[in-house]
Amino acid sequence: MTQSQNLPFHPSPSKPKIALPPGACDAHCHVFGPATRFPFAPERTYTPVDAPKETLFDLHRMLGIGRSVLVQASCHGTDNAAMLDAIAASDGRYRGVAMVRNDVTMDELRRLHEGGVRGVRFNFVSHLGKDADLDAVRAIVERIAELDWHAVVHFDANRLETLAPVLKSLPVPMIIDHMGRVDASRGTEQPAFRMLLDLMQDDSFWVKVCGAERISRAGPPFADAVPFARTLVERFPDRVLWGTDWPHPNIKKNMPDDGHLVDLLADIAPDETALRRLLVDNPTRLYWPETLG
Repeated sequence: MTQSQNLPFHPSPSKPKIALPPGACDAHCHVFGPATRFPFAPERTYTPVDAPKETLFDLHRMLGIGRSVLVQASCHGTDNAAMLDAIAASDGRYRGVAMVRNDVTMDELRRLHEGGVRGVRFNFVSHLGKDADLDAVRAIVERIAELDWHAVVHFDANRLETLAPVLKSLPVPMIIDHMGRVDASRGTEQPAFRMLLDLMQDDSFWVKVCGAERISRAGPPFADAVPFARTLVERFPDRVLWGTDWPHPNIKKNMPDDGHLVDLLADIAPDETALRRLLVDNPTRLYWPETLG
C-alpha cells in the first residue's frame, strides 16, 4: 500500500477557555519518533511528522491535562519503544495501549505491563492496511485477560455489524475508538450510530468520545460531532473516555487546534459531574485502579 504523508500538527494551539478538573486524562493520544531514534515501521501506510514526548508533555501542561494514555499507532507497528519511552519519562502519569504480534508471548506482555501498558489495540480501518486477524485477536485476548487488560478496537463504521458478534464474545472490556467513526452528516439516527448505542448496552463495552475532527463533515470547530459525543456521555456516563488524538495522524485538512477540542467539552459534558466522570473517574478505573480507595 502506498504511504501517505501527514500534515504537521497545529504549531501553536490555543489555551482552552474552560478549566479541566484536577487529574484530567487525555485517554487517546500518540507519540511518533523522533524517527532517528524510533524508526517507523517499513510496512506503514503513512509517514507522520515527528511528534516526540517532549512536545506532548508541553501540550498537556498548557491544556491543563495531568494524565494520559498513549495509544500505539500503526506507523510504528508492533515496536512499542517510543510509547514505552514516553511512559517511563512520565513519573507514572501516563499509561499505554500497545500493538502486538500475533505470536506475542506472556513474557513480552508482562514486560509491557511493567512498562505501563494496560491494553492492546486492533485495527479494522481500510486506510491503515490489512485488518487484524480475528483468530489472532481471540488468541491475544485470552492472554491479556490474565493481566486484567482491555482491548481497544478501531474500525470503520461500516464494519460494526460484522464485528459486533465477535467483539461481544471476547472476555475482556472492549474500548471503541472515535465514536465508531460514524459520519456526523448522517445524524444520530443513522444505522451505524444506533448499532453503536445497541452495542453499548453491554456493560463490557466502553467508547471514546474523541475524534470530532474525524467524524465531522462541517469542519472547524467540529460542532456537528457534539450531538454524538453528548448522547454517549448522557447514556453511558461510567463507560466513556475522551482524548485529543494528538498529533492527529491521517488528517488531510483542517488540522485541529487542541485547545478548541478541549473547549468542545463544555458542550459534550456540560455539567461538573459528567466532566469529572469523563476525564478523571472513568480513566482512573481503567488505568490507575490501584489509586482507588
